[in-house]
Amino acid sequence: MIVNKPLVLTYLYLLIYILLSSGVILYNKWVLSPKYFDFPFPITLTMIHMGFSGAVAFFLIRVFKVVSPVKMTLEIYITCVVPISAFFAASLWFGNTAYLYISVAFIQMLKALMPVATFIMAVMCGTDKARCDVFLNMLLVSVGVVISSYGEIHFNVVGTLYQVTGIFAEALRLVLTQVLLQKKGLTLNPVTSLYYIAPCSFVFLCAPWFVLEKPGMEVSQIQFNFWIFFSNALCALALNFSIFLVIGRTGAVTIRVAGVLKDWILIALSTIIFPESTITGLNIIGYAIALCGVVMYNYLKVKDVRASQVPENISDRIAK
Repeated sequence: MIVNKPLVLTYLYLLIYILLSSGVILYNKWVLSPKYFDFPFPITLTMIHMGFSGAVAFFLIRVFKVVSPVKMTLEIYITCVVPISAFFAASLWFGNTAYLYISVAFIQMLKALMPVATFIMAVMCGTDKARCDVFLNMLLVSVGVVISSYGEIHFNVVGTLYQVTGIFAEALRLVLTQVLLQKKGLTLNPVTSLYYIAPCSFVFLCAPWFVLEKPGMEVSQIQFNFWIFFSNALCALALNFSIFLVIGRTGAVTIRVAGVLKDWILIALSTIIFPESTITGLNIIGYAIALCGVVMYNYLKVKDVRASQVPENISDRIAK
């Protein structure tokens, strides 16, 4: 029996990505939840992640020279890296804060809104055009999420608003990365992106941390376990690298499909690990409807990419 090693390696990378992605989400929920580790300071946790990731990236680039830094000018840093870092910090801050109010399962269901948010931001920034077929997909996703929200037993307005705001901040970050960095011909891998973006995101989080969390940390008795925070930050860093490995070996479309599979696994796992996160039939129906819209949206995007590649191939042949 001949074993296809590249294929086995690809599936191994996908498995690592799914495990790490699910693990980081469940770990963050466990750390932040008042019912478990009880560290209700999401901004502090995000700052630990950013500080650790930035430090590791610095050592890999400047000390061990594993990766070469890109040609970064002050003008590119101020006009590109700073706004991207601001929205990256906001997406992590709001996303982690949502864990204090709503269940992991419901958070994953709300994340189905990601294509809707990305499409709206892309149209606003002029990188995509408003199309009827995509609009109908977005409508289907939105209807599914509304049904799922209606079926949520422990529905919380504050937590839902935090999560949705985080989704839109992440969508804007993705669009800005495309608009600002790619137009300047600058490509960042996970190490170089963490090297430039993580320290800047850390600085952006300092102001809300000082106002919202520092007073509470001074009053409350915090249990700070070094190994828990170190392993948590290490998992978050490993997830960034696994995304790069999967995209490098398979492509962005495969990671989207793996993301859908991961969401279902995570919803099932979260109900086992956190018994309070109950799932209703309406939750599942709503999420299934939203997922149909997401799958159709991904199909349209793949179709667009293939259509744009065909004329290029024809023109190449004519040139030859």
